[in-house]
Amino acid sequence: MRPVSSWGRLEAPLHDIVELTDRDTVAASLLRGRGIAYGMGRSYGDACLNPGGILWRTASLDRLISFDPATGRLACEAGVVLRDIQKLMIPRGWSLPVVPGTQFVTVGGAIANDVHGKNHHVVGSFGEHVRRIRLVRSDGERIDCGPDLRPDVFAATVAGLGLTGLIVEAELQLRPSGGPWLEAETVPFDGLADFFALSDESEAGWEHTVAWIDCTSGSDLRGLFMRARPAGGRSGKPWRERSRRMPLTPPVSLVNRLSLKPFNALYFRLGRRRIGVQLVHYEPFLFPLDSVLEWNRLYGPRGFYQYQSVVPRAAALEATRDMLAAIARSGEGSFLAVLKMFGDRPPTGLLSFPREGVTLALDFRYSRRLPPLFARLDDIVRAAGGRLYPAKDARMPRALYEATYPNLPVFARHRDPGMTSGMSRRLMGR
Repeated sequence: MRPVSSWGRLEAPLHDIVELTDRDTVAASLLRGRGIAYGMGRSYGDACLNPGGILWRTASLDRLISFDPATGRLACEAGVVLRDIQKLMIPRGWSLPVVPGTQFVTVGGAIANDVHGKNHHVVGSFGEHVRRIRLVRSDGERIDCGPDLRPDVFAATVAGLGLTGLIVEAELQLRPSGGPWLEAETVPFDGLADFFALSDESEAGWEHTVAWIDCTSGSDLRGLFMRARPAGGRSGKPWRERSRRMPLTPPVSLVNRLSLKPFNALYFRLGRRRIGVQLVHYEPFLFPLDSVLEWNRLYGPRGFYQYQSVVPRAAALEATRDMLAAIARSGEGSFLAVLKMFGDRPPTGLLSFPREGVTLALDFRYSRRLPPLFARLDDIVRAAGGRLYPAKDARMPRALYEATYPNLPVFARHRDPGMTSGMSRRLMGR
């Protein structure tokens, strides 16, 4: 038994780790008991944890199976990391249509959480571009599914949190790529109304859109709206990957009441220097936090929570304003406060998180003062007809989950009885 934590580092319970090295022998490994797959551990809460039980590590299931350069169809094992696909395929004229805010995610994890990127309004979520999934169930059954093959199992597996069986292979539809360069622009804004105006203005002409907001700025809300689109074959200045590592976990969180305002003010000032259109490499734009490896250590030994919600567009202005006001009243705050518009696209998975509307993501250092704040935020989200993102969650009440994911009863019919996690027991009872 070894301690394992998720990205939020809120706990490190003991697990029985089973390393999966060959997809042909996965079925035998699943007979050992109930468990859950663990890829890169980038879920923030307990979706990838099984305290006191089995974790099936998929990192060694990292082989590419086939690629058709004429159609862009890629078949690979579930442990392949998105970063490796991009590094290999972009020079060959293809890329993943959807990548989340970090590229250190496995294909299996991207499917199980139906991750989204900054271009949801253009291409939707990850599951829309999956053509086949091979599952191994805990009784040894192998199931191939896709949009046109066992579509009921496919819809349950995409965003199914790893609970319909262990994903061992997937076939993805890549899209043509003109290279690694983006035409990007940063636009400072004041107030939520400006954010919505910029989002509407950018929807047609810019593929990637996202905004950082200074949630310590109170009623005089300020932020940076960042948008980008493919550079059409043009190249920028020579770019070399640079990454630093957070060398240790400080004894206390470096993100706290004393540091939040200076952090946010500095970030805003630095962002203003990037005003105007420029050519940038896709990595620093799409994955800004990946430049600091293990940045989650910044929050100290107690870890941190991420709270990510989505609310319908019709209620978004009022709900977002109410959430930011509640955060201001609580005395807590977030350095990583991100706003993004989701497009009006049908979900691929029964439990997919994205929906038409506005998503707000915030990080909070661990504090005993957080439960009342989270309860207030939950009330605002639920009243607005929204929901929370399980991939980022570590504390959502079961009642809120059941009320905001109405397809849960249908999903339950496809669960594998041998799959369980800390999250499934917390939100589904088993």
